[in-house]
Amino acid sequence: MTGTVINSVAIILGGFIGLLIKNGLKDRFKTIIMQGISLSVITTGLMGALKSENFLLVIISIVIGSIIGEGINIDNKLNTLGNWLESKFGRRDTEFSKGFVTASLIFCVGAMAIMGALESGLTGSHQTLFVKSALDGVSSIIFASTFGIGVIFSSISVFIYQGVITMLASIIKPFLTPNIINEMSAIGGILIMGIGINVLELKRINVANMLPAIFIPLIYFAIKVFLGL
Repeated sequence: MTGTVINSVAIILGGFIGLLIKNGLKDRFKTIIMQGISLSVITTGLMGALKSENFLLVIISIVIGSIIGEGINIDNKLNTLGNWLESKFGRRDTEFSKGFVTASLIFCVGAMAIMGALESGLTGSHQTLFVKSALDGVSSIIFASTFGIGVIFSSISVFIYQGVITMLASIIKPFLTPNIINEMSAIGGILIMGIGINVLELKRINVANMLPAIFIPLIYFAIKVFLGL
């Protein structure tokens, strides 16, 4: 859990720095920085998506995962959690929920979160999460300066999400092949692109409800192994 703990701490520290400079950073600078980060997020997502060697599986996973996520209504539950946290800690911050949900998705969804957590659980190496910590720390400065204190609470999402993956890694180890990780990363990359589009406010994409899609390839390959295909 070392990598995940450091990742969460980096987000908290970056968030506090962002709050400190919030009033000292003009809106036009926040806007251009956020646009730059959004484009970088989209590019990162595209790079991850191109790793797929079975894009039909990716498409099917997105469809099935979206149906599951919509049925569970993950986005609504995240917003409910954000609103509850806002009522406790951010009564004067109208951007609390937006910051919490946006930052949680950006920090949790993607190849680095999945692969880093798996790497920690399977090999004990935390290098990927250390790199992710640096990137998330810098991003949280900007997000917090724009959205406020809600960004800091996204560290809770990161800790739980990556922590669960790390702890489960040893259990699912027999099923984790490079092919599985590539397809999971590709789906994560597509969702990252959706997040970038959301931050740019080009089109509202309900990325949260697509999250289950990331784990469909794991189920697919597990079934193949079970059936001996």
